[in-house]
Amino acid sequence: MDTLKTFPRQKLPALLQALPKAELHVHIEGTLEPELIFTLAQRNNVALPYPDVEALRAAYAFTDLQSFLDIYYAGAGVLLHEQDFFDMAMAYFHRAAADGIVHAELFFDPQTHTARGVPMATVILGLARACDTARAELGVSSALILCFLRHLSEAEAFQTLENALPYRQHFIGIGLDSGERGNPPEKFARVFARCRELGLRIVAHAGEEGPAQYISDALDLLGAERIDHGVRCVEDPQLVQRLARDRIPLTVCPLSNVKLRVFDTMAAHNLAVLLDAGLCVTINSDDPAYFGGYLNQNLLEAFQALPQLDARHAVQLARNSIDASFTSDADKARWHNQLARAVEQTWLD
Repeated sequence: MDTLKTFPRQKLPALLQALPKAELHVHIEGTLEPELIFTLAQRNNVALPYPDVEALRAAYAFTDLQSFLDIYYAGAGVLLHEQDFFDMAMAYFHRAAADGIVHAELFFDPQTHTARGVPMATVILGLARACDTARAELGVSSALILCFLRHLSEAEAFQTLENALPYRQHFIGIGLDSGERGNPPEKFARVFARCRELGLRIVAHAGEEGPAQYISDALDLLGAERIDHGVRCVEDPQLVQRLARDRIPLTVCPLSNVKLRVFDTMAAHNLAVLLDAGLCVTINSDDPAYFGGYLNQNLLEAFQALPQLDARHAVQLARNSIDASFTSDADKARWHNQLARAVEQTWLD
C-alpha cells in the first residue's frame, strides 16, 4: 500500500484496466446493444419501432428508472430462442474479458421472457451454455442469478421460482429488481424465505430510487447478502455503520446512477463518501448497453470526475469485488494474487 500512496495519477487508467475484477451487478438483458437487437430482430422476423440503430440509440434518453425500463423491456422482445440468449451473453463475455473481468455474476429476468411465451428452459439453457463457453474459451468464470420483477406480484414470483427449479443447477442465487417505488422488500418476504430454504444466495436492489429503509428491509426481511446499488444508505448513519461493520457489499453502478438521475453529475456521486465510510463498495455496469459504458468505463469516468479517488481506492474496489463474489476461497486467493502482480507490473511499466 505504500507504493499506492505515490502511484502516479497518469497511470491510473492503466491500473484500472489491468486490475482483475469481478462484476456483480450486470443485467444480461441490459447488455443487448442496438446492433445486436437489430440482428436478432431480423433473424427472428420481429418488427422494431425504430428505423435503424442510430434511431434506437437516440431513444436512450431516460428521465428516471421507469422511462428506462419501458424501452429495456421492449428491446428484450427480440430474444426468442436459446441461441439468442447465448449470443447476447457471449457478446457481454467478450467485452468482460477485454475489461479484465475474471468473474461475472449475471442477473437475468425470466419473467420478462416467459410473459412473451418464451419457455424458462430456453432462457436458462442459452445463458448457461454461454457461461460454460466463456470459461472454456475466454477464461472468464461466471454464475447466474435469477431476479424477480418487483412490480409484479409475489404469487408470480413463487410461480417463476417453481418453473425455474428443474434448472436449479444452472443458477446460484435470487435477486430482486425493477422499479422500487411502491414495491418494498416486504412484498416478497415469503418467497425469499423459500429461496433461503433452498440454499440460494440472496441479493436485492435497494436504496437506488427507494429510501434507505428499503436497504434495511432487504437485509432483515429478505436475508440479502449483498445490496445492489445502496447509494442512499447515507441517509441513515446507523445503517452505514451496520453495512461497514458487517462488510455487506454494495454493488454500485456510477454511470447508471447518473443516467437515471440518482445523481445529477458524476462529480456529485457519493462513491468516495461510501469508500471513506469503510463500506465494501464494488463498481459495476448495471445495464451498459443503455447507460453508456461497461465496467472499466464506469471506473474511468468515476475516477476522472472524483479527484479524491486514487490508486488505493482502485485497488480496494477490485479487492472488494473479488471478496464480495459468490465464489470459492481458492478462486478468490488466485485472483488476489493476480491483483498484486497487476499493481506491481503497472508500477514498473
